[in-house]
Amino acid sequence: MHLRVFMIGYRQKRLRENLIIRARVIQTIRKFFIENDYLEIETPIRMPAPAPESHIDAVESGNWFLQTSPETCMKRLLAAGFPRIFQICKCFRQGERGRLHLPEMTLLEWYRADSNYRDMMNECEALILAVAREMGLKEDILPYQGTQIRLTPPWSRIRVSDAFDRFGSISLKAALAQDQFDETMVTEIEPNLGQSRPVFLYDYPACRGALARLKPQDSRYAERFELYIGGLEICNAFSELTDAVEQRARFERVLTYRRESGKCVYPMPHKFLQALKDMPEASGNALGMDRLVMIFADASAIEDVVAFRPEEL
Repeated sequence: MHLRVFMIGYRQKRLRENLIIRARVIQTIRKFFIENDYLEIETPIRMPAPAPESHIDAVESGNWFLQTSPETCMKRLLAAGFPRIFQICKCFRQGERGRLHLPEMTLLEWYRADSNYRDMMNECEALILAVAREMGLKEDILPYQGTQIRLTPPWSRIRVSDAFDRFGSISLKAALAQDQFDETMVTEIEPNLGQSRPVFLYDYPACRGALARLKPQDSRYAERFELYIGGLEICNAFSELTDAVEQRARFERVLTYRRESGKCVYPMPHKFLQALKDMPEASGNALGMDRLVMIFADASAIEDVVAFRPEEL
């Protein structure tokens, strides 16, 4: 027992520099949003009805659930007239543990009224560049795991369909038809993204944008993007769906899938759907703080940028 306690303490001493980097990243992010007229808010961690998603499982907390994201509450604030809001908070996801995953993670989430996913790409780029400059990077070069990633804007942008054509063994259409989208993304597409400069991967298939607005000119795709740096997915963002009827229909399809798959079936988030009727056009972004710190700390595993691993508690 004493040896185990000693080793845990040794690990935390070894991570001191990374934890200092983590603090500086968080402080810079807060400064960026305050200077850009965002209001920092807090929303409850326990919820009676999380937004249903097919492959994200919430942790039960009594008769409620720990949040997988603060999304529904933050959108209710948008609907109540708060045009620019952000928060840095803890989120929880059942069964997620690996080199890049923790069951308890730190998420930065922000929303901006009267904007779309292209506006959000620009703001996301500006945010991370602000962090990079605070960290003192020379000539916008970020060293990460033996590669040199150039952060000079503008960053590259590539459609999901084009990424499948360029890096995948099958097309996007075939991957969806054969239920191989996620597998192809993880094994073939993602490792090639953001290795020399950050990449925004955008225009996801409509079935992979549960809360995103569909493209008006082509409803096969959702106005959603993810940012990749050094092969790591850093954030997930989109133009927000504000049609309450369409959102309810999507939730019903997800809940049917969860029921048929033997997963926990959540209550319908009625209060969120009611508020959605008053929500302005907006974009939102959920950015994984732990992974962003990994990039700036040149860490290969997520556990190297958190003070405690679940196994140490």
